[in-house]
Amino acid sequence: MDLFDFAFDDEKKEPSENRINPADVTIKGDSFKDERPLSVSELSGIVKAMVEGVGKVIVQGEISNLSKPASGHIYFKIKDNKSIVNAVIWKSAARGLKIMPEEGMEVILTGKLSVFSARSEYQINVSKLEPAGMGSLMQLFEKRKAQFEKEGLFSAEYKQPINRVPETIAIVTSQTGDVFYDIMHRIEQRFPCNVLLYPSKVQGETANLEVVRAIKDLNILAETKKIDTIIVARGGGSIEDLWTFNQEDVVRAVFASKVPVISAIGHEPDYTLVDYVADLRAPTPTGAAELATYELDNLKYTVNNYQRNITQTVLQYINNLEYR
Repeated sequence: MDLFDFAFDDEKKEPSENRINPADVTIKGDSFKDERPLSVSELSGIVKAMVEGVGKVIVQGEISNLSKPASGHIYFKIKDNKSIVNAVIWKSAARGLKIMPEEGMEVILTGKLSVFSARSEYQINVSKLEPAGMGSLMQLFEKRKAQFEKEGLFSAEYKQPINRVPETIAIVTSQTGDVFYDIMHRIEQRFPCNVLLYPSKVQGETANLEVVRAIKDLNILAETKKIDTIIVARGGGSIEDLWTFNQEDVVRAVFASKVPVISAIGHEPDYTLVDYVADLRAPTPTGAAELATYELDNLKYTVNNYQRNITQTVLQYINNLEYR
């Protein structure tokens, strides 16, 4: 995008003859001393040229009024305790973000200023966005965790039991990584059953939407096809990498699931909000396979022991009757 491209959708709709090209605006030393008054459009053009001439800006602040319309663009305001500025992330730039903006998140963003002359408004066209340090994400994590705890989403009374003698286990994860195959292989070793993959992004733009859709679709499928457990899994990573599983819509989808959910996000030290709301948390994806199934050989051994004990008890009872 050229520095002076019109960044506001409304201005793009203006007839070309009404648009002001900042390149055509000249600011002379005596321009404000001339008796001839500037037109409003001329003044707007001067302001536009000056503001957009600033070049790259790097700004830290808190995200508010976040909006994600179907267009794929992301609109929000960046604020501190004194001021507030409009900002936009165009769809093309949003695809490259490592972490998606969220309401209340403290961020550092990089971009260029653009002016909508018709309303004398300016905004930041954001090309890069990152959390304002690990403390910023952890603060948001703790704030959200406290809210969910207050609502009772983590309460033990809502935890569903896991059927460890399953017919079908559904796995929500990326289809390109090793996680799915690690889980499937471990299930095959322990308790062979049907394994269903629902592929989903687990990081970046739209990942939260895909995970939510997967959980909802599997719940619908479970109304006609038996699904015993859903495993939501991904490999390890930084807090930014795992942030999808701290997003509110994902947490609420797991809570609302009528099919029991095992979370397997990252490795042992990694904890996300999905881990708290899930019916059971596994320390690793492979561990999820073990929590979702019994080991068949051990199960057979246990059943055989029960059978022997029952047989011995019945025989003992019969013998006691005979000696009365």
